[in-house]
Amino acid sequence: LSLQVGTNGVISTQDFPRETQYVDDDFPTDFPAIAPFLADLDTSGDRGNIYYRQDDSRDVLDQAVGYIQAGFPRSAGTFVPTNAFIATWEAVGAYQELSQDPQPKLNTFQAVIAYNDEDTYTIFLYPNGGLQFLGTRPKESYNVQLELPARVGFSWGDSDDPKRDGLFFHSLASSEQALRNLERESNTGIPGVWVFHVGSSEHVEPGHGEGTTPAVPQSPPEHLNSGTASYTHPLSSHTSMAQRPSHGSRTPVLLGFVPGRRDTQEQSHWLRGDGDTRQSHSANPSSYSSGHHGVGVEEDVHFNPDVFTYSAASKETCAQHHGRCSPHAFCTDYASGFCCHCRATFYGNGRQCLPEGAVHRLNGKVSGSLRVGRASVRFQDVDLHAYIVGSDGRAYTAISGVPQPAARALLPLLPVGGLFAWLFALEEPGSENGFRITGAEFTQSLEVTFYPGGETVEVTQTAEGLGPDNYLNLRTHIQGEVPFLPENVTIHITPYKELYSYSSSAVTSSGQREYMVAAGTANQTLSYRLRQNITFSGCPHVRPPAQQRLSVVRAFALFDGHEHVLRYALAARIGLAQDDAENPRVSPCHDGTHMCQAPARCQPGTGTEYTCECTAGYRGDGRGCQDVDECAEGLSQCGPFSVCLNAPGSYRCECRSGYQPAGDGQACVPLVPPSDPCEDGRHPCAPGDRARCLSRGDGRATCECLPGYTGDGIHCSDVDECAESPCHPAAICYNTPGSFSCRCRPGYAGDGFQCTYGWGHLPPAESIQQLTPCEHARMYPREVPPGPSPVGDGHVPQCDEQGRYRPLQCHSSSGHCWCVDTAGQEIAGTRTAPGTTPPRCGSPEPTERPPSMCERWRQSLLEHYGGSPRGDQYVPQCDSSGDFTPLQCHGDSGYCWCVEQSGREIPGTRSEPGTTPPCLPSVAPPSVRPQPRPDVSPPAAGTFLLYAQGQQIGYLPLNGTRLQKEAAKTLLSLHGSIVVGIDYDCRERMIYWTDVAGRTISRAGLEPGSEPETIISSGLMSPEGLAVDHLRRAVFWTDSGLDRIERARLDGSERRVLFDTDLVNPRAIAVDPVRGNLYWTDWNREAPKIETSTVNGANRRVLVHTDIGLPNGLTFDPFSKLLCWADAGTKHLECTFPDGTGRRVIQSNLNYPFSIISYANHFYHTDWRRDGVIAVNKETGAFTDEYLPEQRSHLYGITAVYPYCPGGK
Repeated sequence: LSLQVGTNGVISTQDFPRETQYVDDDFPTDFPAIAPFLADLDTSGDRGNIYYRQDDSRDVLDQAVGYIQAGFPRSAGTFVPTNAFIATWEAVGAYQELSQDPQPKLNTFQAVIAYNDEDTYTIFLYPNGGLQFLGTRPKESYNVQLELPARVGFSWGDSDDPKRDGLFFHSLASSEQALRNLERESNTGIPGVWVFHVGSSEHVEPGHGEGTTPAVPQSPPEHLNSGTASYTHPLSSHTSMAQRPSHGSRTPVLLGFVPGRRDTQEQSHWLRGDGDTRQSHSANPSSYSSGHHGVGVEEDVHFNPDVFTYSAASKETCAQHHGRCSPHAFCTDYASGFCCHCRATFYGNGRQCLPEGAVHRLNGKVSGSLRVGRASVRFQDVDLHAYIVGSDGRAYTAISGVPQPAARALLPLLPVGGLFAWLFALEEPGSENGFRITGAEFTQSLEVTFYPGGETVEVTQTAEGLGPDNYLNLRTHIQGEVPFLPENVTIHITPYKELYSYSSSAVTSSGQREYMVAAGTANQTLSYRLRQNITFSGCPHVRPPAQQRLSVVRAFALFDGHEHVLRYALAARIGLAQDDAENPRVSPCHDGTHMCQAPARCQPGTGTEYTCECTAGYRGDGRGCQDVDECAEGLSQCGPFSVCLNAPGSYRCECRSGYQPAGDGQACVPLVPPSDPCEDGRHPCAPGDRARCLSRGDGRATCECLPGYTGDGIHCSDVDECAESPCHPAAICYNTPGSFSCRCRPGYAGDGFQCTYGWGHLPPAESIQQLTPCEHARMYPREVPPGPSPVGDGHVPQCDEQGRYRPLQCHSSSGHCWCVDTAGQEIAGTRTAPGTTPPRCGSPEPTERPPSMCERWRQSLLEHYGGSPRGDQYVPQCDSSGDFTPLQCHGDSGYCWCVEQSGREIPGTRSEPGTTPPCLPSVAPPSVRPQPRPDVSPPAAGTFLLYAQGQQIGYLPLNGTRLQKEAAKTLLSLHGSIVVGIDYDCRERMIYWTDVAGRTISRAGLEPGSEPETIISSGLMSPEGLAVDHLRRAVFWTDSGLDRIERARLDGSERRVLFDTDLVNPRAIAVDPVRGNLYWTDWNREAPKIETSTVNGANRRVLVHTDIGLPNGLTFDPFSKLLCWADAGTKHLECTFPDGTGRRVIQSNLNYPFSIISYANHFYHTDWRRDGVIAVNKETGAFTDEYLPEQRSHLYGITAVYPYCPGGK
C-alpha cells in the first residue's frame, strides 16, 4: 500500500497528477482522494509545516477510538484499531505570487486514518480558529480577482466498476458557509471533529453521534508549535462511553500532536527564519516546507515513515513537446497539459497518424510456450506479417515458422489476428476504430478458455510504434494450453459481434465464440470464452464512446503445410452499441460491399450511395490512384540537412551524415558534440603550468605533460634537459623548472647554443664522430664576420631526438623563423619577420570561434559553482551562435525574464512561476542556405492575410473566411531581419513592418519585383507594434526598448514622440482612422493595461486594467467599431467598445496568442504554441481553422489586406 500526502490538503493512494489538473476542480477527482481541505496551499517562505507518520502507540489509538465511537456509538463499539496514519497541516497559507504582500491568514487541520485488518475509519479535525481562509485563487488565471472555495470529502477517482456508479465521491463541504461550519459543527458531538466509516463498505458513511464525547485533554495547547508544553492523554480503552463527559464547545485536540513529545529513534528538525532550530512535534515525523506538491509514504503492509518519495510534476505544453506529435498532427494545449490530434485525411491518436483508407502493413515477432495435448512446444521470434486494407476493413495475418502440432492447434485462435480487425475496422458514423484511440503503442492481454476441455491460453501483444515506412511493430507472446487438432482438418469460424467498453486508458471486451472443426464428412462444433484488456496512454481530454460493437462479417483461418504458414483473415466494421434494427440501411462504405479499390477510400453519400476518393499521398479520380512523389514535386516538409525519400502514399525524411532529427521530427540539426572535459574542468590533468588537457571529441580527454616535463599527464615532473647536453660544447647548461638555459664559457661569445672564440679563430680541435648533418651543423656552426650579415647567417639549427632537422627553425638572435625540408633547406615563402607569428610547419590546426560574452559569463559561473549549479543558482542561456537567448530563467525557480542583446534584463518583463514572458529575439539567425532576392512575390487579387515570421513575410489567401492553405507562400524574404509588427496601407497598396534585429521600419509595394525601402533607421531600439493611418498618411509604432509611442509620416518624415512616460513593455498598437483614436497595450507584468489617446497624443487614459495578464495582440474592427485583444496570460480573446463599455469574452481557451486581426465574422491570430495562424468565429468563439507554415518558428504580427479601403474612408 502507498499513501501520498500532498501540500494541497489531500491524501491519495496514487501519485498526484499535475497540480493544475485537480487543484481548481470540484469533486470527483480523477484519482483516489481523502481531502480534509483541498485547495491551492503553499508552505514556502517558512509559512507552515506538514507532518505525517504512522503511529501504533496506545494513547494515540485510544484517542482515535474515542472520536470514532463518538461518531458511531453503536456500530464502532467493538472497533479496536491497530495503527493510525496521521497527517497534519500546521499554519499553512494559500499560494500567492511573490509580487504580492504575504497574507497573514493561515490554516491548521488534520486527517487521521485509523485501521485494523478488517475495517478503517477516517477522522478530520479542525481546531477552533484553525481555518482562517476558506478558498484560494485559480491556479492559471492571472490578475483575476476570484476565489474558489476549498473542497472537503472523499473521491474514488476514475473507476470502471459498474457497482460504484453514483458512489464515486462523498462531499462534506464545498461552499463558503459549509467550510465555516467545519470547526463549529460536527457529526460526533465535538465541534470540529468529523468521523467517517470508509472500510468494509461500498460508500463513505458519515458519523451520526448523539453528542456523547470522549474524555480528551481538558485544555488544548496555547501554541501548537511552542515546543515546551507537555501533557498526556488520560483516555483509556477501559473508559466506558457513559463515563466520558461532554466536550461542550471546546476545541478538539489534534490527534497525537503533542508539543515536546520525542521519539527515541527518529527526530526531525527544521530551521525557522530566525535561525532557531527546534524539534518536531510528532513521533517519527517528517516535515517539509518547500512549497512543492506532495510527499508519499511507500510501504509493504504497514505505513512506514522511513521510506518516502517526492513528486513535483509540472505542466507540459505544446511549446515544449510538440515533437511528440506525428508530423501529420497538430498539438492543442489544455489547462492540464497537451494532446495531439491527427489532421484531416489522416487518423490515429495524434502521436501516430496514418492516411485514411490506405493500405497498412505490420511486422512483428511471435514467441510462445504451448502444451498441445501431451506435447510441449516452444518457439522464439517467428515472423508475423499483417496486411490491412483500410478502405474496407480487411485484415490479413500470416505467422510463419510455428512448429507442429502448435501451428494447427492455433487455428481457432482467431483473436490473434482479430486485434488488427479491431484496430483498422471500417467505422460507422459516430464510431472510432482502435487505431484512432490507441495509436501504435498499446498492450493487449487476452485470455482464452476452450470448451469442453477447459484448456486456457494467454496471449500478450505489445505494439511498439510505427517504423520508418509507417509499418506498425508488434511483439506477441502466447503461453498456455490449447486443444490438439489432427492433420487434414479445416476450421470454420462463425461470424460474430463483440461489445467493447472504453475508458480513458483501457479497452475491455469478453465473449463466447463458436467454431466448427471439419474432417471429411464429420463436423464438430466447439467454442471458447475470451476476455481481453487493451491498455494504452490516451489523451485525457478526448473521451472515446463508452461502448462500441465490433461486427466481424467474414473470417477464416488456414494452415499452409507446404509453406508452414498460419493465416487469419477477417473483415470487420465497428459501430455504436445499438440494435441493428435502428440502422437498417447501412452504407456500402460501412459494410464493405463497395467497389473502391485501394488506395482509394469509400466516401458515404445519401442512403446507399457512395463515391471513391484517392487517399492522402495519391491522386486520381478514385477509380485509379497514382502515388504522389512528394519529394520530386516539392511537397515534402523535410527541413535543411535532410534527404527526402518517397514511399507509396507518403515520404520520409532522413538526416544527412553528421545530423540528427530535431524535436519536431522533421528538421535535422547537427549532432551535438559531447561536453568537453577540458573546457568544463572535469579532467584529472596536472596543473596548467605542467600539463595540458587534449579533448578527444567524444566526451573524453587525455593529459599531456608540457615540454620540459615528463610523466603521464596526470603527474608531471621536471625534465633535466642538461643531462642530454643540449648546449654547445663550449657552454654550460643550467636546468630550470620546465626548461633550461645555456651560457658560453669564459672566453667564448654566443648565446650558449653557439659559442665561438671570435673572428679568425678555429674551434678547439675535436675528434669528429659520426654525426647527422643537423648535428654536424649544430656542433660546428659557421663563424660570422663582424658587421651586417644575412638573416640566416650564424644560425645554429635545431635537431630532434633522432638528429633530424626540426621542421620549424628560428634564428636565435634575429628572430626570423622559417620552415625547412628534411635536408635542412629553407622552404621558399615560409620566412616570417621578427615579432610575428611563426609559420605553421605541418598540418594546420582548425581554428575556433572565440567565446562570446554570454559564453564567457556562463563558463565563469559554472566554474564558480564547481561545474554543477544548484537549482537556485542562475546560469545564463546562450544560443548556438553565442548570443544570449531572449528568454532567461533562474534555475528551477520558475522565474523568467527577457534580455537585450547584451544580456541586460529588460525592466518589467520578469514573470512569476507558471507564466512565460513573450520575449522577442534581437539578433537574426545566421543564414544556412542561399537567400532569395528580397523582392515581392506578387499576391493574387482578393482578401488575404500577411503574417510576419522571422526573416520573411508570409502570404495566406482567404476564400470567404476560410484559409486557402494550399495557396500560401512567402511574399517577401528579408535575410538578417526579425519582422514583428506589420500593417497595410490600402491607398498605395504598400506593407509596412518593424524589424527588431535591424532596428528599422521599412515598407514595400505589392507590385511584382518591388524591393524594400527603409523609412526609419535611427533612434529605435526594439520597435514592435505598428499601425498605419491611411487617412492621415501616418504610421504609429511602439518601442519596448525606449518605452515610447511614436508617429511619423508614411515616408518617415515629421517624426515625433507621442508618449515616453508610464510605459514598461508597450507592444501592440491599433488605430481608428475615422474617429482619430489610437490604442496600445502594455504587458507590464506588475500592471498590464490597454490605453488610448487621440492620434495627436491628446486625452491619454487607461481603457482596460483589470482581469488582463499578457495583452499581446490588439485590433480595431472598422466595421463593428469594436476594440479586441488577445491575452496570452488569461488565454482570453475579448472585445469592448472604444469607451471601455460592453466588454465581453469571445474565446477563453487560447494557447499563446501574439498578434490578432479582424476580418468579416472571424478573428485571425498568430499563436506561439502552434506556430501558426488560428481562425476564431466572432459569434460563437469556436476555432474554425488553422494554418501551420512549413517553417516551424514563431509567427509575430498579422494583418488583413482588403481589395479596397474599409468603409467610411
